[in-house]
This record gives sequence, structure tokens and C-alpha cells, in this order.
Amino acid sequence: MENKNSKTCGNTPSPRKGWSGARRGLAVATVVAIAALGAPSAVAQQAGPADGGSHITRATGRGTLLAITPVAALDRTDVSAFLASGGIDTGTVRYGVRAYRLTYRTLTPQGEPTTATGLFVLPRGGADRLDLVSDTHGTMVHRDYAPSVGEDFGRFAPYLHASAGRAVAAPDYLGLGKGPGPHPYMDTASSVTASLDMLRASRTAARELGRPLTGEVYASGFSQGGQVATALAKALAGGADRHFRLRALAPVSGPYDLQGAETPAMFDGRINDISAVFYMSYFITAQNRLHPLYKDPSELFREPYADVVENLFDTHHFEEDIIPALPGTLKELLTDKAYQDLQHPTGVLRDVLKAQDGQCDWKPEVPVRLYSSAADRDVAIANSRNCAADFAAHGARVPVIDQGSTDHNGTFMKSGPQIVRWFDTIGAAGPRHR
Repeated sequence: MENKNSKTCGNTPSPRKGWSGARRGLAVATVVAIAALGAPSAVAQQAGPADGGSHITRATGRGTLLAITPVAALDRTDVSAFLASGGIDTGTVRYGVRAYRLTYRTLTPQGEPTTATGLFVLPRGGADRLDLVSDTHGTMVHRDYAPSVGEDFGRFAPYLHASAGRAVAAPDYLGLGKGPGPHPYMDTASSVTASLDMLRASRTAARELGRPLTGEVYASGFSQGGQVATALAKALAGGADRHFRLRALAPVSGPYDLQGAETPAMFDGRINDISAVFYMSYFITAQNRLHPLYKDPSELFREPYADVVENLFDTHHFEEDIIPALPGTLKELLTDKAYQDLQHPTGVLRDVLKAQDGQCDWKPEVPVRLYSSAADRDVAIANSRNCAADFAAHGARVPVIDQGSTDHNGTFMKSGPQIVRWFDTIGAAGPRHR
């Protein structure tokens, strides 16, 4: 469930190594030229929202675009330098990019109206009408990690896809970026709602910015976002919005099977201990806001962690703060009963886990590839294999692309450019729907 955009547990016990350890010191060759960006003339300029963007008045409803805020402009050289700083192959970079924060209407997990933000990226060149990539990010704990806010690793995938000539919609999800409230981590239903509404807001933004969309959607995402991408693709294939037509699906290292693969891997050593503690703490505290898992944290967490664990995951703490405040193993984190219950879940706990699974339980009519790594110690490859088996049970043969000895974050770094090239091949064959 881990993301290149946050801590790297991977194959090392150090919380300071990897992408997050370098977060504040990332040597990015690009200069984000926000000051040089003007709001396009097609956008009605009014007194903006709190974060300063151009305000767009629309009728109330899901996916209604409220604001477009320019956040970055990079030429082709800058994009290549930015991606290279993350160890990503830049051979697919053809264009510079312009990036915008979109603010839009969506729903809470309880179905109440709220707002969310996301990153919308356009290539500086290419076709007049653009296909759209939905890129969904992985586990983030601090709201400023979100793609529309953080000017670093949260933008690797969006810039990679946009620089190849497609528009990109990268939702922050609820409670991250500039969205209000807590983040309902690993709540699949609300992540899909926010992602679908981001597509709708992007459609409006593209028209306002003079780069209308074709309606063809390529779905991808990493880690938690791989699971969200698959669930979003399922919704699109089921006709969730007539304006969008699923063209291909290529998720990376998604936790598609919490009950049968990911949770067991946290207890049998396939997931490294620091990652297991981090994910489980985040999952339990976030899900308890939605479902009655406990009345008091001490029912599941040992002291002294029970007194601090909920506050650590309030979207205002960085992993550098969270990881040292938690123990090194699940045995030290959880009460004896919780430790046993999580391995053999029943009741509400079982229902919560089950609600996130089943996203591969359908027959895709478009090309699908699942990218993963046997050496991944954050999201076990069994998730991808079980997902492929579910697709097969519905009559769809879906390959699992095993990146071998690559760790979790490295799986994205290696897979991302491969996915761009695969999308290019699919796009070259022409639109599936006329």
C-alpha cells in the first residue's frame, strides 16, 4: 500500500531512507514557475478560494469544478531532469507540462457533500483533443504529500504520463491536499467516488483550458492507488459516467486482496515489520472513524501507543514523526486479542476488510496488465496473482508483470515508463469506441 510519494520501508528498516527520507532535500532540477503562470482567459477570474485560485461558478453537483489554480510549468528538459532525479527512465518524455490544482465537489464516505482537490496536468504540445490518464497515488500520511500540493515525488507519475502526450487527472483523495477533514485511508468506495469526480472536474477544466478530452480513459495507479485504479476501472466499465470510456488498465503493486494476501503477509514475514506496523496503525485508526472497530484505542493497541496512535495519523504528521513513535513489530503494537483477531477476522473487522476486496471480480473488455515484484516487501505479489486469478475466473486472461528483485518503490520506477509505452501502443491502434 506504500507509495513512492511517502516513506520507503521496502527492504530496509530505516524510516529515513528512500523517497521520504529525501523529501525535503530532494535535488529537483526543475524550477516550478508558478509566478510565470497566468490564469487562462477562458477561466472566469473572481475572488479566489483560500488557496488563491481562479474561482469557477458551476451548478451544485458531484464533479462540479470550483477552481483552477496553476501550480507548475516545466519545459521538456525540466521534466526529464525531474524524473531522472527519481531514477525514472526519461525515454518517453516528448513534451513539457503545465499543472493545475483543481478544487471540486464530491461526497464524504457517509454521502454528504464535501470538496476535494487533485492535480490536472496537460502536455505542452501534442493533439488538440487529449486522451486522459487517471493516476491514483498510494499511501500518504501528511496532506501536503498530495500531488496537487507537494512539488516533488507526488508528481512523478502525472508528469511521466503528461509528458508523453496525454492529460492526467491525479486525485488527492478526501482529506489530503486542500480537502477538508481526515483522510479515510483504504476506504475504497470513497476513493473511487473522489477519483470519478476528479475525472468530471478534469473534463470541465480541459474545456476551459482549451484542451478538450476525447473521453478515452487509461487507468493506472501505484500501491494503494493500484487498488483504487482497479476499482475505478470496474466502475467505468460498468457505466459509471457516459462521458468516459475505459481504454486500458495498468495498476502497479496494488493491495487487491487484504483478507487473502496482504494482511496474512504482514504476520508471516513477507511484509517487513516497520511497514506492517505503519500500515496497520493507519488502517485501523482511519477505518474506526467509519466503522465501530473500537470505542477506545486501548482495546486494540498496547500502551503507550494507544495514547498517541490516533493523533499520529491526523494528516498533519510526517512519517519521520510517526515511525519513531510506533514500535518495531505488530506484536508490540497490538494487544494479544487484536493480534489474533486480525489473523482470523470476524464481525465488523471482517466486513471492513471484505469491503475493500473484490475489485478484480469482473471481466474487463479492455487490455489489462498488473505490475508487481516478487521482492516487494510492502505489498506482497500474492495480491496481483490473486487479482489475476479473479479476472481469469470471469474469463479474462490478465498477465502479472513481475519486476523480479525490485523493491516496492523501485517497482513503480521500473513499471511507469513501461506502462507509458504500452499505453502508446494501445493509443496508436485507434480509439476502441467511435
